[in-house]
Amino acid sequence: MILGKSPSWQDRDGACTGYLLEVGGLTLLLDCGSGVFAKLRQHADYASIDAVIISHLHADHTLDLVPFAYALKFGPELRSDRPALHAPPGAGAAWRRLCGAWGSETLIEDAFELREYDPAGELELDGVRVRFQPVPHYVPTYAVEMRASGETRRLVFSADCGPNEGLVEFARGAELLLIEATRPDEPLRSDEDPNEPPGHLTATEAGEIGSRSGAGRLVLTHYSDQLDPAVVRAQAEAAFGRRVELASEGDQYEI
Repeated sequence: MILGKSPSWQDRDGACTGYLLEVGGLTLLLDCGSGVFAKLRQHADYASIDAVIISHLHADHTLDLVPFAYALKFGPELRSDRPALHAPPGAGAAWRRLCGAWGSETLIEDAFELREYDPAGELELDGVRVRFQPVPHYVPTYAVEMRASGETRRLVFSADCGPNEGLVEFARGAELLLIEATRPDEPLRSDEDPNEPPGHLTATEAGEIGSRSGAGRLVLTHYSDQLDPAVVRAQAEAAFGRRVELASEGDQYEI
């Protein structure tokens, strides 16, 4: 389920990146950006989340771990264990710096069982297999593949990224590719460096990656409500060659 699909600034009444997943009997949260915790509470009991997986450490993908942590520690829906929090290397130190700004350095680690994953490895989460792929962004960032153990059907999430061959291969044959499309298909602004590789995709670039990877379904996310959705869809479909779906809060997809 799409809890939030906004880019780094929230849509009106929207939330930044967050996806609620049911895979192999587990209930998982993929990223937890600004506004996501309130959206999560509309659809699920936050105390029922088995694990959280984080693609990278930008605020629009992680900041609502703070209210989530407060709810787990002090809310009435207490649980005897801590949900697992799988995050990139360096996450613990980053979150201690963040929460230390108000004197609660270990807030997130006290509420969650923090496990910094090896991006080159694979997670086995009690019936769910998770793999990662480095993608080009402004901080270390990892696309995420998820499937039930013993199954071949896969969800691939691009995370935030610029154009790259690694994602094409990583998403090869995926039943559903959830892919960012942040940048408008427009010339660079005067303050943008044409020699700096972009850290985000246009809708056309997202469609091209979907086409080249042979993805079964292509769903665009991380785009602003300030863009014309009909134009975003048309640009992606021209490159993908088939129908493209636009993520919207509350949408559900079955693989």
